[in-house]
Amino acid sequence: MEETEKEIESMRAASEEVSRQFKTLIDANDLDSLKHLQHLILGRLQDSNAVLSHFNEYSEHCFAEVSSDFSRNTRMLKSMKSDLDYIFQKL
Repeated sequence: MEETEKEIESMRAASEEVSRQFKTLIDANDLDSLKHLQHLILGRLQDSNAVLSHFNEYSEHCFAEVSSDFSRNTRMLKSMKSDLDYIFQKL
């Protein structure tokens, strides 16, 4: 048990030392500017998401209005085709 605790303690000390050394490599101003840029990008992505959601709702509404006309016109075209096929056969 004691050996495991020593290993855990040495790993903890090593990780603390590594994190301390990493802190010296990174400038705090750079981190702040990265955070600021990430917040800007997040805001833009949220705005884009809202616009796309609105567009999808609008498209769904337009499709609901047009789909009945489209299906009616499709039936009419099929009927006209069958009539023309019948006329062609008779000729």
